[in-house]
Amino acid sequence: MNIEIASINSLKSIKSLYVTVTKHLRNNGVDQWDRFYPSEFVIGKDLKRGHLHAILNDGFCIGVVVLNEDQSFKYAGLPWSDKEGRPAVIHRLAVHPDSQGKGIGKQLLLHAEALATSQGYTSIRLDAYTANPAAITMYERTGYNQVGQIRFPFRKHPYRCFEKIL
Repeated sequence: MNIEIASINSLKSIKSLYVTVTKHLRNNGVDQWDRFYPSEFVIGKDLKRGHLHAILNDGFCIGVVVLNEDQSFKYAGLPWSDKEGRPAVIHRLAVHPDSQGKGIGKQLLLHAEALATSQGYTSIRLDAYTANPAAITMYERTGYNQVGQIRFPFRKHPYRCFEKIL
């Protein structure tokens, strides 16, 4: 399966993916996302900026990842290893529940790393909801190191912040 920069034409399919993943997470006790986030506005902005990469299967989106330089201001106080470099940030990685457990999340992650490396980034940063152990395990298994935790409003649990030097 190919990973490509998603176009605005894929907005409906990508929004549907996020709705399905959000429902699946909530059914499994993970309140990471809700009907307000990720919003169609946020997804549309990712698409317009060319930051959203997707795996499409027969026109249906089964996985996405966003890669850009946008960091939460909450990242500022964390002890990042890459202090002088140029970090990229991963956001909103999601895999359709029917496609989970098949290595697609890891494929998206490795794609983001290769893309970041080719664009001159020196590290990747991300945050993962502590109530989502599957995501945390994937990041740890692919060499990401935890550097601290942050909290976001309206979320019961903190987010672990990870970094990988490229």
